[in-house]
Amino acid sequence: MKEDRVVAGKEAIEEIYETSYYGRPKNDKLILTLVEAAHLLYREKLEIEKEGVSLGFEEYFKSASLLNPNFELKYIVYKDLRERGFYVQPGVADFRVYPRGGKPGKSSSRSYVYVHSERVALPLSVLLKNLESACNVRKQLIIAVVDEESDITYYEVQESDPSGNMEQLYPSLQTPATMLEDRVIIWDGEASGKLHENGFYGKPLDQKRLQLSLVEGAFLLKNNIIEVTTRYNRDKLGFSEFCEKAAHIEPLFQRKYRVYEDLRNRKLVPKTGFKFGTHFRVYSEVKSASKIPHSEYLTHSIGTQHEFSLPVMSRAIRLANSVRKKMLFAIIANTIRYIDITRVKM
Repeated sequence: MKEDRVVAGKEAIEEIYETSYYGRPKNDKLILTLVEAAHLLYREKLEIEKEGVSLGFEEYFKSASLLNPNFELKYIVYKDLRERGFYVQPGVADFRVYPRGGKPGKSSSRSYVYVHSERVALPLSVLLKNLESACNVRKQLIIAVVDEESDITYYEVQESDPSGNMEQLYPSLQTPATMLEDRVIIWDGEASGKLHENGFYGKPLDQKRLQLSLVEGAFLLKNNIIEVTTRYNRDKLGFSEFCEKAAHIEPLFQRKYRVYEDLRNRKLVPKTGFKFGTHFRVYSEVKSASKIPHSEYLTHSIGTQHEFSLPVMSRAIRLANSVRKKMLFAIIANTIRYIDITRVKM
């Protein structure tokens, strides 16, 4: 054991590398990472000395954990991947994992795997940096989250470019509406019917009137489909004034509106995702309000400084996957960027 690695002799190249692809040959030596060496020690394929003293598994593990941050987590994931039959090597990520049937020198690695503790928040900036690294070399990005009982959950992270088929986004009409306490009401029966049926806007208050969420009201106002007054007087609200009032009612209004508008412009149909604990559930197309299909996405808007609480993220993804939807996180910057995080089996 030398500093942060284990160096084995020439015979190890043939016995260990050429059969199981642990480590990297260099100048008639086999250079092993601390995690690789720990797994070989566990399998009794290697004996390790430090300063002339032979180390058992316990002594080695303690020493390695002092040298390598998150060593025990990395070992847990490495051991799991090896026992699943994958060839695993160190790289830019914590691990590079080869596809089943693939091996170093014979095929390209398939995945970059990053190891993370459930207890530690995951900054969005770190996740995006890892995603960029993987995408640049056309690798699958996997986040391996280790919980307090050492169970591992694997998540695939990828860019998403959602789009739909909802052509009738802007019905040809203009109708008055009123901004009430925390929603907008359209009073005209014909206009209410057209908006609900042709764009799946709002929810009928009764057979003649349509109630809109604040983001729906803002979108229709911006596109000159409704004219909005307040309940106090008949002065018309401009788009900016409406948004200012809406932001006082709902602190996250501006963030949600930007995502709502972007989804509508992508010919998708966003509706509230409150029942799922997200900002929106999203349909690719709704041909008739009387025959609503299953939504395809759950979408949650986040800022660039967002940090994922992994228990919260896990709950959202598990729920989305359990109802056969994709979990999209909409990142709000100069443009809206979407990432799809899905639980996967390795």
